[in-house]
Formats: sequence, structure tokens, C-alpha cells
Amino acid sequence: MKNRLLISIGLALFSTVAWTIEPANLQLIDEVHRRAQQVVPYALDQALQTFTKTVHGGVQHVVAKSADNTKQIKLIQQHLANIADEFRKGDFSVTERVHGPDMPGLAQLKTAKTDDIRFEYKPLENGAQIHYSTEYPQFVQALHAWFDAQQRDHGNDVIPGHSSDHSAISE
Repeated sequence: MKNRLLISIGLALFSTVAWTIEPANLQLIDEVHRRAQQVVPYALDQALQTFTKTVHGGVQHVVAKSADNTKQIKLIQQHLANIADEFRKGDFSVTERVHGPDMPGLAQLKTAKTDDIRFEYKPLENGAQIHYSTEYPQFVQALHAWFDAQQRDHGNDVIPGHSSDHSAISE
């Protein structure tokens, strides 16, 4: 009897807390989406984006929802190529404008020297990717925190035919 009462109280408290967190997350996602659309040249609603952590960093994919939307594919490729170049120079200002200066991992990433983290851009048939990798544990940790924040703020789309296992290309 006592266990049932404790379980009922616990469930009631958990559901109340979960209910209050959800609207805040949706509001944050909407705000980030609005800021991101001001920064990226492609239409966010016409693209899918994933952030997949790896042992040495992670892989970001952005692809057009429609494989024949060549305009969006070119805009995605252009944007990711520019972002990779900016990140190589230590310029994370676009990320900061979208996510704010307190984004997890961002302060640590900004301390990296030019060759501490590799940002390898690769065009894809339907979009592009950036492979982030480093041998330094503090920057792997920062990249993982940054990827977690990206997933939290943008969501993590499912890309048909896309494998989330990147151990072959990242190691």
C-alpha cells in the first residue's frame, strides 16, 4: 500500500515537472529556428540536419528534403563550406548569433588553436557534411557538449538511408 502511494506521488510530481519543461523547450526551439533562418541561406523547412557524435568529435549533415531541389542543395553546400572555413579560423560568431554566447562547449571551442580541431567539409549529392575531429580530450568533450546543444536546440532529424554509425569515417 505504501509503495503504491509513493509511486503515485512520484508519477504525479514527474508528470508535472515534465509538463512544465516541455513548453520552455518548444519556445527555445522556435527562437533558435527564427535566429537560424536569419543566418543560413537555405530554407530550414526544406532541409534535414543531424549531429552525430563520434569518438574524436562528430559529423554534421545537412541535406535537402528533396533530392531534385538543386537550389537548396547548392545553398546548403555553400553555407557548410563557409562555416567550416570560419570554424578553422576560430570564428564561431554564426553559432553564437543563433545559440547565444553561453552555448555549451562554445567557450572551450573558441580557445582551440588553428590545428587543434579539424573541420573537414564534404559536399554530398543531396547536401553537405562537416566532420569535426580532434585528438585532444578537452576539445572532444567540448564538441560533444556543442553537439548535444545543437540537438537540443534544433532537434536531430532522421535522414532516410543515413547511418548514424560514423566509426568508419571518423577513425
